[in-house]
Amino acid sequence: MKKFKKLLVTTAALVVTLALTACGKSSSNSKSYTPKKLVVQFVPSLAANKLESRAKPLAKMLSSRLGIPVQVTMSTDYNTVVEAMKSKKVDVGFLPPDGYVLAHKQNAADVLLQAERYGIKQPGGEMTKQLVRSYRAEIIVKKSSKIKSWKDLKGKSISVQNPTSSAGYVFPVAELKQKGLDVVKDAKLVTVTGHDQAVLNVLNGDTDAAFVFEGARNIVKADKPNIMKLVVPIYFTKPIPNDTISVRSDMSTKFRNKLAKAFIAIGKSKTGKRVIESVYSHEGYVHAKDSDFNIVRRYDKMVQSAKTK
Repeated sequence: MKKFKKLLVTTAALVVTLALTACGKSSSNSKSYTPKKLVVQFVPSLAANKLESRAKPLAKMLSSRLGIPVQVTMSTDYNTVVEAMKSKKVDVGFLPPDGYVLAHKQNAADVLLQAERYGIKQPGGEMTKQLVRSYRAEIIVKKSSKIKSWKDLKGKSISVQNPTSSAGYVFPVAELKQKGLDVVKDAKLVTVTGHDQAVLNVLNGDTDAAFVFEGARNIVKADKPNIMKLVVPIYFTKPIPNDTISVRSDMSTKFRNKLAKAFIAIGKSKTGKRVIESVYSHEGYVHAKDSDFNIVRRYDKMVQSAKTK
């Protein structure tokens, strides 16, 4: 009888444990969140004050299509956006490829859409009218510089973005490391906020070179009409997947579909197109899947292995 009672107690405890475990898994993996107010966060690709003012009209457009208030906020870097999404303070993050990969790895975000941009024609760096889903990073220097090749960067100063920036850090660092130049150790990396600032640093002689996205010179062209002649690229990386619109991992499928539809429609409208062009040089949005960013994961591993050696 005692053995039977002991068996019952043990069985009951096991059932409770399994039930709690199942509940825990259900709550962590559930996608039932539907925001009553949407918080969207950006990371500056140019001066933060410029980006914030340009992004505000997007909030109004989204709010009109979704039927809920939309708040646009700025972040200092990609890590901050990831942490905010992880802690459920931000619903939507405009994340570059590396930022998205980091967010997804931490179960903070899923990719919703991927941006389309106009391609860049070389030489000259002018935009084409062909929409593409990838871009390249480029290394730029002053045309009058003695730096003519990536081999000449040893010992030089280079403007870079945060280490989670695909074009502003990861892809150039990884590819140069493969070629035999470890810029983390053998050059002076100067972290700046915004690719426009990196371009201006080279123009003004504050750094010898810069890692930027291909076509970055175009964003300062209005203020610096001769930028294409004065600052030139000396190296291009392999293609990088375009930026993402990523959402909280617990967001409901129904709301995700509604949000995706709203962003795609905004990108197709004349007014919306002008807004997203001014914010991130985006020309529209298309559906994307997580596996589209596997190349980014490979490059991230290359950079991490370089840091540990």
